[in-house]
Amino acid sequence: MQQQSAYARQQQDVARLTRFVERFRAKPNKARQAQSRMKALERMERLAPVYLSAALRIELLDPVALPQQLLTLRDLRCGYGEPAVLEGVSRDITGGQRIGILGANGQGKSTLVKTLAGVLPPLGGQRIEGKGLVIGYFAQQEVDVLRLDESPLQHMQRLARDVAPHTTEQEWRNWLGRYQFDGDMMLRACGSFSGGEKARLALALVVWRRPNLLLLDEPTNHLDLPTREALALALQEFEGTVLLVSHDRALLRASCDGFWLVADGRVQDFDGSLDDYQQWALARTAQRQSGRQLAAGAVASNAAEEGTRGESAYSNDRKEARRLQAQERQKRTQQIKPLKVEQGQVESELRSLEAERAALELSLTRSQTSAAERAEQGRRLKLIVERIAVLEERWLELSELIESLQSVLV
Repeated sequence: MQQQSAYARQQQDVARLTRFVERFRAKPNKARQAQSRMKALERMERLAPVYLSAALRIELLDPVALPQQLLTLRDLRCGYGEPAVLEGVSRDITGGQRIGILGANGQGKSTLVKTLAGVLPPLGGQRIEGKGLVIGYFAQQEVDVLRLDESPLQHMQRLARDVAPHTTEQEWRNWLGRYQFDGDMMLRACGSFSGGEKARLALALVVWRRPNLLLLDEPTNHLDLPTREALALALQEFEGTVLLVSHDRALLRASCDGFWLVADGRVQDFDGSLDDYQQWALARTAQRQSGRQLAAGAVASNAAEEGTRGESAYSNDRKEARRLQAQERQKRTQQIKPLKVEQGQVESELRSLEAERAALELSLTRSQTSAAERAEQGRRLKLIVERIAVLEERWLELSELIESLQSVLV
């Protein structure tokens, strides 16, 4: 397990470096940094993967039923009170759809998924469930509601009592074993688990219901790389309908054949690829940042229109326009500086947290660690994993902001 954990962390580092190189190597102002990271990739001594047992293979059971019409939404209003986060949502969710839900943070992706799942009541409109609908909803809150004083087997026992009372304890054990909860771990209290282990247990409980509609909100946030890959493979083989919110582009590409865009309080089809969406998002960011430049351009335009005032006045106006444009460029440069400083701070904190996470994961594998220590380390590990996810997202946001500001300067 220690070698596999180290391999998974290295793969994450490789993925992060590769994304950076692919994104910035063609840009003159980032070529040096991209070249540096490319050399770091070449110098890296690669660890060999540990070939995991079949227990890691995630199996999404075939749904009991596969109705064509699963959910019908008509003029739905979604939110936590007035004003609504989303308005006028009209969608037909049918059998076999594989939809990735795109949009910036805070636009309402999670709000939409919670409403689809029935967790959040709509503020208005209609949410009509099709006959035979079985929803499997997996999000952070499903991890948070695990009972920390209960074992995986106890969780399965409670679930079976409510959903499938005819099943046996051996069936529960077999199912948990597929998700690497076997032996002593099956009987340990969840409070001692890492964030990834809790997420894996929550996923096992969701999938065991045999849903025909899977609603996944950032399902890979707490999963290690091998489990992420296993989930991606399982989703490809799943016969039901999938709606997925994720920052993991590889998972979106592997699992989805269509996209919805959540933006400006609306949900609409996005006719394009993930690369098209990235370009759309960058253009949108640049547009929002360019207000001051447009104002400077208007001054220059007015100066040109007043050329009848004479050669001297016209020349002075052109000089004033150039001065304002130079002033705007200087402002952009000043805006970029703190973003770069923050990006460096984010990278530094990421390195520190990833080192602490590795140490905690190693400690949790040691049998001499007491139950109390495991519980405390598990809580700390959860906080670290959540913080890393936030920081990685902020790093990407900063990269996009810096890039958009630099493009305006050209």
